[in-house]
Amino acid sequence: MRVGRCVRGIACAGVGLAVGLLPLGGVSAQEALPGVSLGLQYADAYLPALALKPFTGSFGGAGVAPQVEAIVGRDLRNSDRFEVMDSLPVGLVGDDVVDYSLWDRLGAVWLVSGQVEGAGEGFVLILELHDVVYGEVRERGRFRLPQPSDEDFRMSVHRTSDEIVRWATGDPGMAASRIAFTMTDNEGNKDVYVIDSDGENLDRVTRYNNLVESPAWSMDGERLALTSWKTGVPRIYEVDRFGGNEKMVPPVRGAGDYITPTYHPDGKTLAFSVLGSDSRSGIFTYDVEQGCCLSYLSGGPWYDISPTYSPDGRWMAFNTLRFGDQVPQVMLMPGEGGSAETLSPYEYGNGGYYTSPDWSPNGDLVAFHGRIDFRGRYHILVANLEDNGRVLRQLTSEGNNEDPSWAPDGRHLVFVGERSWGFGLMIVDVTNGRVRSLLGGRRVGVPDWSPALAPR
Repeated sequence: MRVGRCVRGIACAGVGLAVGLLPLGGVSAQEALPGVSLGLQYADAYLPALALKPFTGSFGGAGVAPQVEAIVGRDLRNSDRFEVMDSLPVGLVGDDVVDYSLWDRLGAVWLVSGQVEGAGEGFVLILELHDVVYGEVRERGRFRLPQPSDEDFRMSVHRTSDEIVRWATGDPGMAASRIAFTMTDNEGNKDVYVIDSDGENLDRVTRYNNLVESPAWSMDGERLALTSWKTGVPRIYEVDRFGGNEKMVPPVRGAGDYITPTYHPDGKTLAFSVLGSDSRSGIFTYDVEQGCCLSYLSGGPWYDISPTYSPDGRWMAFNTLRFGDQVPQVMLMPGEGGSAETLSPYEYGNGGYYTSPDWSPNGDLVAFHGRIDFRGRYHILVANLEDNGRVLRQLTSEGNNEDPSWAPDGRHLVFVGERSWGFGLMIVDVTNGRVRSLLGGRRVGVPDWSPALAPR
């Protein structure tokens, strides 16, 4: 979806677009962004205490129950919606009848109890969400789980965690999802990898031993679109989640370089950028379902890259260099093309560097990264479309931070963070500002968060 650091020098990946950094030093953030409010302030949010009663097991499920409980506890903590109380001894709370008065004294508002039962070749997880205040079971559900050795075991447990979040809050969770990103090896090759939302199950998707950029998930989470230089020029490919069943978007006469793909919400259309096609660059679409129909949306004698759709497909945000190579900006236009307007806070003569937009699944926010201070560092910013983008929230405060991508819950963002220990993937909660490390000490780039993944 985005080209990450290479938007400031796509020549690093062989395209030949030279985009310079803004000079260090200069004006303050307030002076550089007239009329725009920036800030790290977060509203104090009450987090109800949610306790996990030690999970039990029967008919062969006792050995699996602690593992399931640990995954659920971690997921609920990562949801940033509760103060999670887990790892409680059975001797303190008992293993049969729920004593609501005891849990109330312990400070719990919600209580989750679980039992894992053996069932054929797998298990059934029986979950109950208890409202401690009212002393009653609020929700109950039965969930199929495969054997722990099955590749879908952890994802199956993640789905139950998301259901608990929905039961308690009415909002979607994000545990049952994966993040695609690029990672560079010791030989300088860059390939696509995926990792679970909790930092487990790191898998390699492509083995091109070349350069790969901008992985983007399909709407069903079964496919990835990406840009590869394996033929010597950048082309768009579509692969399944294992890296197989590869298809290439075929180039046309005077095709130029194909980069930064993203899927339309209809799931069958790819939007991407073509650079240097017959002296006209721009954003195009291609029907991957029909295997045809390259259509031009917008562009000119400049570079428009990194498109991202609104959830309903009616609008598109993208990155543009039409104001100059030194001042990339984020713009909005109708999803089928047309007149564009600037979303990032650009005013002629004031500079500003904003790139890598990603549209929230809730539809009201667009995240991107930008330079907002004199030190030349980049931070994750969020524009609220209900305020016409004139209020930017700064979500990071240290190091260098780039290439945000939204989680399916519309509350969390993954991004590439650079700290004293090196590069890594990091996650920030847009509501409370909590940042956690997902994968550290790796040369990573351009993450894209999948939608919620359905059972297989």
